[in-house]
Amino acid sequence: MSDNVIEKGSPEGIEPYDGPAGGWGALKAVAKALREQMNTVSGGKLLLRNNQPHGFDCPGCAWPDPKHTSTFEFCENGAKAVSWEATKKRATPAVFAQHTVSDMLTWTDRDIENLGRLTHPMAYDAASDTYVEIGWDQAFTKIAAHLNALPDPNMAEFYTSGRASNEAAFLYQLFVRAYGTNNFPDCSNMCHEATSVGLPQSIGIGKGTVSLEDFDHADMILSIGHNPGTNHPRMMRTLREASLRGAPIIVLNPLKERALERFADPQAPVEMATFSATPIASAYHQLKVGGDAAALKGIMKAVLALDAADLAAGGPGTLDRAFIAEHTNGFEALKTDLETTDWADIETVCGLPRSVLEDTARKYCAAKSVIVCYGMGVTQHRRGTENVQQIANLLLLRGNFGKPGAGICPLRGHSNVQGDRTVGIDEKAPAALREGIKRVFGFDPPVAKGHDAVESIEAISEGHSKVLIALGGNLAVAMSDPLTTFAAMRKLDLAVHIATKPNRSHLLVGKETLLLPCLGRTELDRQAKGAQSVTVEDSMSMVHASTGRLPPPSREVRSEPAIVAGIAKAVLGTRHGIDWDGMIADYDLIRDKIEGVFPVAFKDYNMRIKEPGGFRLPLAPTERKWLTPSGKAEFRLFPGIYEDPRLTDPKVLTLTTLRSHDQYNTTIYGLDDRYRGIFGRRDVVFLNADDLAAQGLQAGDLVDVEAEPEAGEAPYPGAVLRNQTIVAYNIPRGSAGAYYPEANILIPLSHQDKHSGTPGYKSVPVRISPVTRAA
Repeated sequence: MSDNVIEKGSPEGIEPYDGPAGGWGALKAVAKALREQMNTVSGGKLLLRNNQPHGFDCPGCAWPDPKHTSTFEFCENGAKAVSWEATKKRATPAVFAQHTVSDMLTWTDRDIENLGRLTHPMAYDAASDTYVEIGWDQAFTKIAAHLNALPDPNMAEFYTSGRASNEAAFLYQLFVRAYGTNNFPDCSNMCHEATSVGLPQSIGIGKGTVSLEDFDHADMILSIGHNPGTNHPRMMRTLREASLRGAPIIVLNPLKERALERFADPQAPVEMATFSATPIASAYHQLKVGGDAAALKGIMKAVLALDAADLAAGGPGTLDRAFIAEHTNGFEALKTDLETTDWADIETVCGLPRSVLEDTARKYCAAKSVIVCYGMGVTQHRRGTENVQQIANLLLLRGNFGKPGAGICPLRGHSNVQGDRTVGIDEKAPAALREGIKRVFGFDPPVAKGHDAVESIEAISEGHSKVLIALGGNLAVAMSDPLTTFAAMRKLDLAVHIATKPNRSHLLVGKETLLLPCLGRTELDRQAKGAQSVTVEDSMSMVHASTGRLPPPSREVRSEPAIVAGIAKAVLGTRHGIDWDGMIADYDLIRDKIEGVFPVAFKDYNMRIKEPGGFRLPLAPTERKWLTPSGKAEFRLFPGIYEDPRLTDPKVLTLTTLRSHDQYNTTIYGLDDRYRGIFGRRDVVFLNADDLAAQGLQAGDLVDVEAEPEAGEAPYPGAVLRNQTIVAYNIPRGSAGAYYPEANILIPLSHQDKHSGTPGYKSVPVRISPVTRAA
């Protein structure tokens, strides 16, 4: 039996995998991806330009590039993302003519995307139930007719995927605000919106505060709720270096993720030659799903106890009192809350013994500089905003901001989801953004808050919104509550999808639906003034250029900025005198306008992106400046201890959705999740063996997973994930795991963080019931 409790002889496709993360398994997977989608030789040459100073930015994760890059600045899942985008397969109009939309809806998500790159603009033809080719001008005219016929601009929704460049996102928000709405649902609403809402209240900025160099100086790294080996694998080299120099890496995570246990760096000759690996976590604590805030409150409670004991012994205490006095508000309220929180409740909710939390507190207090990294395992909860603020609280207690090796590190997914927000994709329309637009473009943008992702689906479902334009992404599949979401998509008068490849959202057709093919990061973007570069912002606020070189999939494929400008010209005409053609001819002019709207952050934009590695945006907390109303960092409370009151029922399990190692967000590269021992399938639910025994179940049984309704409410209709095979797994009692997006069926739109609107993908109250014994 392996550490993850998968036994030999388990059902087909479920078997132990004992190798480290990375290593030869990663190289084998890279070779397979290149062989299936491209050509191994040409694909290998392409990867050598990935994340290089004069190359293209990986379309995968947002982990930053080191100042001194190596030959290989790509990882296994980055190689999959590149090969998936740069595939030789083509989804031409002739290919679409062979398949009705109704037929394609029966395919798997992988098979839909595996048709290849879109090559021509297309429109859905209801008579034949197929997509047919349409001209660009005809498409733009159709979009303009629909948008200009709406009695209220707020009846349209404008979605953005985090893969859009700064240039495309800026033009998009400019067009939409000139049109008259702030309806900007975007992928950030579904992942790190709790960060974007919570951290400004705590430290005055909705971003991380660390640089890549800070990891070289950290005395301790606390890792909470993320799986870097799958979601941001290039981080593993950074963690490996920290481990080798002896910095404690303490992990709080419900599942034992292989990369956080041990990692073999494919660029380390000795590890590759000897089949060895580097241990990563110095301590790995498996807290219950939904127990993040309880664990953090327990650590902080223990820090206060250590402080009191040290003071009593004549010492200076463990808190940074000078920092707290000069730079923070609210410490006494936090102290009272922690002191009145019972240890028994903390242990019950987080599933960790008091001794573990106290030991973590001792290590934290012994370290001069600490970084806390976290992912969507912290944010995608009904109290995700408050979860994030507890991390900030912990760091504030010992002044772990504004010094080398310290700070907060939210791990973003898409490679420019943070940059999109920086340049204006924000339904809240901050005053500084509105003022900048008026100063540069001469019009007053709308002030009222627009729709986030959940609100946009609600508006479409209720018939209030009639048009959706999606700049990338797979909104319907990524969104919670597919029963409501899919039905809503079919109610639209017009849906427009700007995309590189087809996906299921494109098949949920409204009265009219358009597919507009765009360039990918790997491809040459040639405009009137020559080849163009775009820019992106990584998780650590570094802005750098990305330049593709591959030929486009066809002559009919346009860049995202060009498509946005084409729509804007058709809809707005000459309104506000915006020179759309000029900006598309030369992207330097777009960046000049971004600098005009954000003169401090993007000063000398065009000049600074010519520097290898780009430049870093200003981050006030790194200078111990706090852009809060009080001018100080704020300790924020997490009232109570429970994530969700339904979780007090011992018969209710808390399910977290998971990405497999063979996927990126909703993109499914393959059906293997090798680090968890799952091969060729995704129809599984991970459960603790003791929970199985308590219900008379065993590994291999088929079960239905049903969402637990709110107190006093009837069961949510259709919220059942059916016929899942049980995998007995090393997961805390009371917890469960299933794959995203399949398990989204269990999450109603109402299951969200009330502060940020983020769906609670990572803590879903469920019940398990048997179907039949598997053969």
